[in-house]
Amino acid sequence: MILLPLAVIDFIYIMAIIKIGTRESQLAVWQATLVQTLLAQHQVKSELHYIKSDGDIDLVTPLYALGVQGVFTKTLDAALLSKKIDIAVHSMKDVPTQLAKGIVQAAVLPRASFNDILVYKNDTNFLENTQSSAVIATSSIRRKAQWLHRYPNHTIENLRGNVNTRLQKVANSEWHGAIFAAAGLERINLRPEKSIDLTWMLPAPAQGAIVVVCREEDIATYQMIHAINDAPTELCTKIERDFLQTLMGGCSTPISALATCTDKEVIFKGNITGTDGKLQYNIEKRAAINLAKNLGVEAANELLLTDAKMLIESIKNAK
Repeated sequence: MILLPLAVIDFIYIMAIIKIGTRESQLAVWQATLVQTLLAQHQVKSELHYIKSDGDIDLVTPLYALGVQGVFTKTLDAALLSKKIDIAVHSMKDVPTQLAKGIVQAAVLPRASFNDILVYKNDTNFLENTQSSAVIATSSIRRKAQWLHRYPNHTIENLRGNVNTRLQKVANSEWHGAIFAAAGLERINLRPEKSIDLTWMLPAPAQGAIVVVCREEDIATYQMIHAINDAPTELCTKIERDFLQTLMGGCSTPISALATCTDKEVIFKGNITGTDGKLQYNIEKRAAINLAKNLGVEAANELLLTDAKMLIESIKNAK
């Protein structure tokens, strides 16, 4: 990408009002407002534009059955490409690994918690015995697969809607609990007291991170937005998404990945789990930070040399 001279960017800073596209949910608006606040710290003016996505309209069909990658992002992509908005803000785990043509990643914000959590109804006694029976709710095929791998006798129920709606459904149900992303609840102060971190469950690639995208041709906006980019989070989420893309390429798959940075190295853990939870293949790799750029691709290619490849093929063929 060709960068513009600083004098030109400074002039655009003064003149421009960036139109931020966001979904209408409480969490999405919180994320967009955070971007607005960060831009204001760099003297960039902006305003929010609310757009309803297909994922917000259909609150019944499980996400993995919708058959569409980017179910929460494609409407914003269209608004971006038609120049109704200048940037779009997404939960990064919802964004397809292959961005729409003409759209580029402009910034990744510092990551919040990457953990999944269990919001439970009464108690967690049913977790003490992996052979126990219980009913757990989630619409995520990744969470379902990992849960069934650990608790094969549990039943999984579908749970859709924004975080407020899902919490209410849990309260009104007879379920033992439901799985949420910690970041989604914590950002809007909705995490219930009756919840625990699922430290054994590997998260979705880029879970807990917020990404800002813009039009590829809009170099001035890219440079303004890139000022709020967090390099360590950008590196870790790239590694995780590379792992996902190299294995299957889709975001609605039972693939988990987590890259974390220390002062000197990146530690990567990834796995793929059969949709029924019976099979799971894991990998762990480390690399010096300056050599970690391709760690996700390397980990995926190593996994493809094992029996995990047959599991991946069976999941692809089942779609």
